Amino acid sequence: MSDHRPILIELDASEPPVDVGAAPEIDAPDGHAMQMAVAGMARGGSGPGRWALWAGSALVSLVLGVAAYDFAARLVERVPVLGYLAAVLSAVLLLALLLWAGREALGYRRVRRLDALRGRAELALGSGDLAEARAVAASVAGLYNAADPTLEALDAEAVIEGAEAHLLIGLDARAQMEIQNAARQVAMATALIPLAFADVAAALTANLRMIRRIAEIYGGRPGAFGNWRLARSVAVHLMATGVVAVGDDLIGSVAGGGLLSKLSRRFGEGVVNGALTARVGLAAMELCRPLPFRMGRKPSVSVVTATALKGLFDRG
Repeated sequence: MSDHRPILIELDASEPPVDVGAAPEIDAPDGHAMQMAVAGMARGGSGPGRWALWAGSALVSLVLGVAAYDFAARLVERVPVLGYLAAVLSAVLLLALLLWAGREALGYRRVRRLDALRGRAELALGSGDLAEARAVAASVAGLYNAADPTLEALDAEAVIEGAEAHLLIGLDARAQMEIQNAARQVAMATALIPLAFADVAAALTANLRMIRRIAEIYGGRPGAFGNWRLARSVAVHLMATGVVAVGDDLIGSVAGGGLLSKLSRRFGEGVVNGALTARVGLAAMELCRPLPFRMGRKPSVSVVTATALKGLFDRG
């Protein structure tokens, strides 16, 4: 008969127990796409870098101009008709470039005008200067081709608040709609685009378009370079104040506290990136608005984000 003996297996007590039923922990969303987009908007060249870029651009323009002139001159000697046509086309190109540069300068000047009006309004409110407040209100009314609604106001605060109520509340609603649309686009792009850096490009494009539209709503109408400078000012303002970071207040305001931990990583990133886009948009409103917020109508990030993402993500 065989000897049936129990087999004893010694376990090493130094080995920690393995919990095979533990679920993998999902990292908390950090809004990587918007963090990268804001950092890209805030990045500016150094002094030597700007001088090098300017000198290089001038040198390339000079070389191209001389080459075009030599080409047209030689072509006139060989085929006069084609040579004169090349000269005319070169002149048209030069005129178009000058007109484009003038348009860019005019757009940048309009954006600076909005900033100057807001600064004058803040000084008038701080000093109680009624005459300056009325001058600012008249300038804002002229900006929108509207009648000055504050002729009967008797103090600086009433003048500024009256101008705000009659001239800017409707524009604020339009700007808020632009912010909501951009936040929705960024959230959807983040949730649906799995490619690395593709969501960053989508967020950057949507934010630049949003900032441009907000400036246009308030009368800025910046060009390409003016819009980039404005976006850089918005990004620098956000990074200086620290509101671009993802904190518990942001997560709680857009996802009801612990809901993000129950969502997938991509959906959570979409919600956070949408909320950060709302922050960028509200900062752009403050920088593009010709008057400061005085009547408690400044929208909040949570309200704008909740309205923008309503129906896209289940808030439970």
